[in-house]
Amino acid sequence: MASMNYIGKTINLILALFLFLVLSSEAGRVVPRDLAFVRTGDSHFVLHGSPFLFNGFNAYWMMNVASDPSDRYKVFEVFREAFTAGLNVCRTWAFSDGGDRALQISPGTYNEQMFQGLDFVISEARKYGIRLILSFVNNYNDFGGRPQYAQWARNAGAQIKSDDDFYTHPLIKSYYKNHVRRVVTRFNTISRIAYRDDPTIMAWELINEPRCQVDYSGRTINNWVQEMARFVKSLDNEHLLEVGLEGFYGDTMPERKQVNPGYQVGTDFISNNLVNEIDFATIHAYPDAWFSSENENEQMGFMEKWMWNHWQDAKTILKKPLVIAEFGMSSKDSGFSLNERELYMDNVYRDIYKYARTGGTMSGSLVWQLVAEGMNGYHDGYEIILSQSPSTAGILSRQSHAMSALSDLFSSNGPHGSTTMTIQGEETSNGKNDESRKSTP
Repeated sequence: MASMNYIGKTINLILALFLFLVLSSEAGRVVPRDLAFVRTGDSHFVLHGSPFLFNGFNAYWMMNVASDPSDRYKVFEVFREAFTAGLNVCRTWAFSDGGDRALQISPGTYNEQMFQGLDFVISEARKYGIRLILSFVNNYNDFGGRPQYAQWARNAGAQIKSDDDFYTHPLIKSYYKNHVRRVVTRFNTISRIAYRDDPTIMAWELINEPRCQVDYSGRTINNWVQEMARFVKSLDNEHLLEVGLEGFYGDTMPERKQVNPGYQVGTDFISNNLVNEIDFATIHAYPDAWFSSENENEQMGFMEKWMWNHWQDAKTILKKPLVIAEFGMSSKDSGFSLNERELYMDNVYRDIYKYARTGGTMSGSLVWQLVAEGMNGYHDGYEIILSQSPSTAGILSRQSHAMSALSDLFSSNGPHGSTTMTIQGEETSNGKNDESRKSTP
């Protein structure tokens, strides 16, 4: 009988171990044991003391979808497919302002079910070792944003001239700070880790694509960035922080304004990113929308110039990492084809890799946007469903592995070592590509 009990206990132990292994690696998931905070150093990202280069994606919808437990499988699917493609950073919203289905129903009043949706997103990202960039507010009225904050202040009796008072009015700024505090200090009901203590979060973003019509110099937004960046860091000095800029130049370097796509938006890529508490710079790029009447070659020419100028300025003036935080090509464009989109992505990734090879500064990119199957309401023309686009998934995967290999190479040889590597089916050496590529601006 004793021997039978021993055998039974052994079998149970084996079954328990097997179950643990299945649950901890379900559908390819890897539960990280030593997740560390991403840092910056010497103009590049650092992870575990080594340079960190990445390839990632946007999925702004995650909290909203995850707030409905019956839809959480869509978040799971995108993380699983992204992990399979080697994508390791995701940018998403930590805001939804106004209305019963919002995260922040009214100033200081929150929807716990929506917050638990964000808890799920963060805990699920952690299971896959995917880092998150969380944005605090939108410039636009999608999901409330800056216009909703202005309306809340009007409702409270404040004299609000325009939505641009978001950057200057004390009441609106207090609303924003309260939201930041609520998010940063949130205790995750699933992982049991406070957001500000969770290295799954790579960085906070002050605002998605800030714009200010009453002051195109960039000074109004710059004052706001200085105040809010200091406030965020006073609550959380562990995580990285970025503004959320598209990359438009302002008055700091007037000669650079010619790089802008024909207009200004009230930001200043140089001064806004020189704020001490801002850890890295971002740019967004939509030449298909900004130059819709021009052909693909002209649009790609602008993209190359856009990236090159910002890479130069990040390297020589800002001395901070640079991330292409949004880029893509819309299926709603005239003459769109999947082949054209993939060629565009190929070219962008090739340039990102080329600049990253110089030893940092150009540190990664986030394609706009990944969605799961059955999410037609979130289709904006830029959506990518990896399960339905194996060729696109292949492009993303090759870039992911190339950036990861570059990180490993820098870790062993130092960030300025010479490299030769095959990427996107071509050999590149010392930043040179095949002759069919356009020359660097």
